[in-house]
Amino acid sequence: MTDIPRRKMSRTDCLLPELGFGAAAMGNLYTAIDDASAAATLDAALSAGFRYFDTAPHYGRGLSERRLGDGLRGRGDVIVSTKVGRLMDPDASIADDRERDGFHTAMPFRARYDYSYDGILRSHEHSLQRLGLARVDMLFVHDIGRVTHGEADAQYREQLITGGGFRALESLRAQGAISGFGLGVNEVEVCLDLMQATRFDVILLAGRYTLLEQGALDALFPTCEAAGTSIVVGGPYNSGILATGSTAAGRYNYAPAPEAVLAKVRVLEAVATCHQVSLPAAALAFVLAHPLVASVIPGIADPQQVSDTMRLYAEPIPSAFWTDLRGQGLVRPDAPLPGEGA
Repeated sequence: MTDIPRRKMSRTDCLLPELGFGAAAMGNLYTAIDDASAAATLDAALSAGFRYFDTAPHYGRGLSERRLGDGLRGRGDVIVSTKVGRLMDPDASIADDRERDGFHTAMPFRARYDYSYDGILRSHEHSLQRLGLARVDMLFVHDIGRVTHGEADAQYREQLITGGGFRALESLRAQGAISGFGLGVNEVEVCLDLMQATRFDVILLAGRYTLLEQGALDALFPTCEAAGTSIVVGGPYNSGILATGSTAAGRYNYAPAPEAVLAKVRVLEAVATCHQVSLPAAALAFVLAHPLVASVIPGIADPQQVSDTMRLYAEPIPSAFWTDLRGQGLVRPDAPLPGEGA
């Protein structure tokens, strides 16, 4: 078992393992797995040293939370985060596990967005019941922003700001029911906008700070640093392309990768091959080099991916690799690199 180092999260007393487990696949993301396979994956993760697990009601319409709770219940040494903003309403018309919203699940629920005071509290309570846990450590407001909601985004932001959604989260934090809260999004703009309305302890930012793109350095990271807000990096492989490489099946932002992305990945692969470096190992190490980043949570689907992730996490990467990336303009000059300042 690997003892994964921990990093302090913002102003809280929470020490996050710097490598966590993204549990979307436990909700049958893209591919259905059975309960026994999910249980074996979680057992392997715990045996390997994982102690931070992130889930959401959206992942399989509650399936990921149910499976995660079954795997973690009774353990006092784990940290769990889940998300708020979607309520799961019963839907008797669901009778099979055909793909819906990217998940193959027969859980008989449909999602309804609700970021209001009551909606946030109900979401938190429902998650505890699905997990079968008395507490989660962090809550992330899930998928707020124009990319998800389009013209309805203003309405949902108002639920958070004037409808009491943030007040509910602040109350849960003040009571000690959670250690902290923030946003769980893949958009930078909404983070900057909503940081003006409340104090976030942490932002789970998916896909916007990676080897492929570092635009979050322009405004979001400096704003977070000034506010004392930590970052958890989700989607360190940009939905898969940095793990699979420039293959025809490569995904970027949950869709087939466009040619411009494939072209950049080919150049990154060439540099990695030159230095005998695994590209996904570099992707993990790169994001962890930033001092604002408290944890990175790649998605994990099976015991082999548990083993692979631990191997990638431990892979030594020569400093010349990072020097070449910077010299070729493949990472921004203001992006911290592993080993700098050590």
